[in-house]
Amino acid sequence: MAKFSRKGKGGTPELSTSSLADIVFMILLFFMVTTSMRQTERMVVIKMPEASEIAKLERKDLSAYIFVGTPMPNLQAQYGNDSRIQLNDSFKTIDDIRDFIAAERENLSEADRQYMTVSIKADETVRMGIISDIKQELRRTSALKIMYAARRSAPVQ
Repeated sequence: MAKFSRKGKGGTPELSTSSLADIVFMILLFFMVTTSMRQTERMVVIKMPEASEIAKLERKDLSAYIFVGTPMPNLQAQYGNDSRIQLNDSFKTIDDIRDFIAAERENLSEADRQYMTVSIKADETVRMGIISDIKQELRRTSALKIMYAARRSAPVQ
């Protein structure tokens, strides 16, 4: 006869939760580091025209954005109601586009500079003369890959 008997042989051991907090914080830190936030605060009102064709950007990090539209209602007292060009976080003129493109190219690596795309996000009521002037200035700076942002059109039924 055995003096010591084992009750409940072969049971599963309990799960240790002592390192669970460390794992959660590592995952949280990973997502905080890898998530990209909006880089520019939009200062113009944009209601984009409907698109007839859709092409998706493969790498958004190779894009430079030019916003064109009327200033937000809280900025209209300072800047007026005319269409304005926003580069990064400030209103600029057409002459400043050359410096903007040069600065955006400098931020890219040598191999990626040839793949840089300029995306123009313009309000549907912006005069075509402004868009034409922007395109002429982009040609002078050899920024020839241009995309126009638009909203998706309703599917044809």
